[in-house]
Amino acid sequence: MYILAQKARNRIIRKLTQIPFVQAQSELVYQRALNKHLVNLPVLSTSDRTLVETIKRDGVVITSLSALGIPSNPHFFQVAKKLMSEIPKSICGQKNEFVVHATSQQIMEHPEIFLWGLEQRLLNIVENYLGLPAAYQGVFFRRDIANEVAIKSRLWHVDLEDRKLLKIIVYLNDVNEDGGPFQYIPQSLTSTVVQSLKYRPRYITEEIMQQALSPSNWKSCTGLAGTVIFAATAGIFHRGKIPVADDRFAVFFDYTSRQPRQPFYNTLSLPKENLLSLVNNLSKAQKNCVFWQQHNKI
Repeated sequence: MYILAQKARNRIIRKLTQIPFVQAQSELVYQRALNKHLVNLPVLSTSDRTLVETIKRDGVVITSLSALGIPSNPHFFQVAKKLMSEIPKSICGQKNEFVVHATSQQIMEHPEIFLWGLEQRLLNIVENYLGLPAAYQGVFFRRDIANEVAIKSRLWHVDLEDRKLLKIIVYLNDVNEDGGPFQYIPQSLTSTVVQSLKYRPRYITEEIMQQALSPSNWKSCTGLAGTVIFAATAGIFHRGKIPVADDRFAVFFDYTSRQPRQPFYNTLSLPKENLLSLVNNLSKAQKNCVFWQQHNKI
């Protein structure tokens, strides 16, 4: 009953946010918040500032754990590789299954994975891209199955939960063109496709996208294990290409502002008591990124 009530409430809020007057007022509040927070943005190194500028321009940056050089990277990667062997190849009884996620219990047993997404350097990069304090929406450890299922995130879409979103994706195995790479359409072309398709929130099949834009303009993010992708998924059409050779293992870290466009948006699946234990030794700023709903007034 509670879940049904929440869904009904969310539908009402979604409709309210689509009213032109409400949208206009929301944009004014958003722009004022950006201007106010500009002087409070964290100072970045030259390389990280270039990374943020590239994300803003192109929508995607491809790098690696070794290039980022965050001290916790080796331990994070070692733990993540260990968890790979614990993810089942399938979930019995699931129709049209295409991805297996690590469970909440498995994430709790491997806290280094969740905590990597709260590295202060990463949060500083995220905040400079968003222009506002970041909300850490959580970590999603995925095994994408090599099969022919073409639904949901394997279809083209734009994330519309917030005006800006940033996903940090870490490949745990080598991913080539047949291994299910993250694919995107450059930011400069996405706006053209949005207009051409009169896009509203929905999934777009490969056949429809081919009619709107030549596949020669589709970009695949391939790379060795340890490849890191920064993707501004509210500004680009993207999808996970269907893996046909091997399963793809990857970890997704999701970030929005603390007052997303869809006010009910919250993907964290761990209970509050678990989150409290995970972040117990972190700074107040890092804790605020997790418990962002208590700090979401802009």
